[in-house]
Amino acid sequence: MMFRPRDSHSLRLLQTHLSIAPRAQNVRWIYDVFGNSVAFAEFGDMKSDKLTFVSEIEALHYESPHVTSLLLASAERLPIAYAPSEIPDLSPTMVQLCSDPDGTVASWANDIAAKAEYRTVDVLTSMMAAIGGSLVYQSRYEEGTQDPAVTLRLGTGTCRDFALLMIEGLRSYGLAARFVSGYLYKSNRVRRRGFGAAHAWVQVYLPGCGWMEMDPTNGIMGNRDLIRIAVARDHNQALPLSGNFTGAPSAYLGMTVTVDVTEHENYPVQQET
Repeated sequence: MMFRPRDSHSLRLLQTHLSIAPRAQNVRWIYDVFGNSVAFAEFGDMKSDKLTFVSEIEALHYESPHVTSLLLASAERLPIAYAPSEIPDLSPTMVQLCSDPDGTVASWANDIAAKAEYRTVDVLTSMMAAIGGSLVYQSRYEEGTQDPAVTLRLGTGTCRDFALLMIEGLRSYGLAARFVSGYLYKSNRVRRRGFGAAHAWVQVYLPGCGWMEMDPTNGIMGNRDLIRIAVARDHNQALPLSGNFTGAPSAYLGMTVTVDVTEHENYPVQQET
């Protein structure tokens, strides 16, 4: 289970509670290779016709828009050369994971970069706008994520499909990018796509700026309304819930997921300096 948000300067956990029914025999918590908080539940030979997980979280979320003025002058245009000391850590997130034999994704990404005259920030915002503006968002509860070339061909996808497309596009430029899984807050004032379920977006590493949050589904740059749970090199490493059971395949009755993110009214918050 990946339900617990990552504590950071932009998010402070106040309290958490995880309930599982039927009650697990053993629950263990670890930090994975990316520093994500992961819980493992074991049930032994217990029998049940239903399995329910309820994760309740209360947190202080500080909006932290990324100031692109911090971008180093050497990184204002593509291609970017990362510092030699950073490359060993970033290189795994710079490798494209999906096959693109026809060069569909690379060509799509190159067209965006060319129109933005290879200005780094313009390329990022243009790619985000191209995904959110020209592709149709459609929720899908089936397991798996579409190959980016399939997403472009179909012209539709989920938030995880859009995130993977942007990651592969950014990596085609030699940029470091990784997959983010979490929750999305939707106020009555702003229309958001992907709320009510787990949400996915992107982080890209820029010299001087560090890891920047970008949500191509909703056109968000920065962490506004985004509650980060997990980051990963590969989207398959950030599954909110995974597991197995012993029994006939027909015993599986389906799965229902609901995410409800609400805001405390008049909550006393001390501003951090």
